[in-house]
Amino acid sequence: MNTFELHILAAERSFYEGPCESLIVPTTVGMYGIQANHLNMIAGIVPGELTYRVPGGVDEHAACSRGMVKVENNEVTVLVDTVERPEEIDVNRAERAAAEAKEVILRKRSRQEYMRAQMELSRAMSRLKVSKLKK
Repeated sequence: MNTFELHILAAERSFYEGPCESLIVPTTVGMYGIQANHLNMIAGIVPGELTYRVPGGVDEHAACSRGMVKVENNEVTVLVDTVERPEEIDVNRAERAAAEAKEVILRKRSRQEYMRAQMELSRAMSRLKVSKLKK
C-alpha cells in the first residue's frame, strides 16, 4: 500500500506525525478523502470527525475543530485549533457546551454571535460523536 507523510498539528500539541495510508477530513465542502500521491491542494476544515489509517493498522478517529489541510508533494499537513482522541474527550463538558450553544442560538442576538454558537454546537456534537468510538 502506498503511503504519505502526515502531520496533524493542533495549537497546543503535535497530535500525530508519521506515515499514513488514508485520511478523511471534514471540509467546508463535505468530507474529503486523501490518499498517497494526491494532487497538491489546500482546503478549510470545519469541526467534525477526522479519520486516518496508519500502515497495516485500523482507522484512528479524532474530533477536530476548524483549521486547514494542505497537501503538497505526498506530504499532508493538518493544522487545527484542537484535536482529541475519543478517550480524551470530556463528555460532560461537551454536553454542557452543546447546551450552551443551543441556548445562544435560541436568543437570536447578532449574526456574529449566532455563527459563533453554530460553530461551537458543531464542535460539541462532533466531540460527542467521536467520544462513542472509544476502544
